[in-house]
Amino acid sequence: MDRDFPLTRREREIAALVATGASNKEIARELTISIKTVKNILTKVFAKTGTRSRTELAIRLVRLEFGASAA
Repeated sequence: MDRDFPLTRREREIAALVATGASNKEIARELTISIKTVKNILTKVFAKTGTRSRTELAIRLVRLEFGASAA
């Protein structure tokens, strides 16, 4: 994912958790950060990846991981 999108370590962590279906509350609890921080970082992730939703982000990540024909 690094070469495709310039995401920070924390942005990658949150994107990966979103791809598993985790809610903002679950992500916040897992990473011991506030829900507001999750939302702020997720907004940055959407902007950097050109996605507009959690589903679109998850699909994009799966395609990067497994190739363009996945998902």
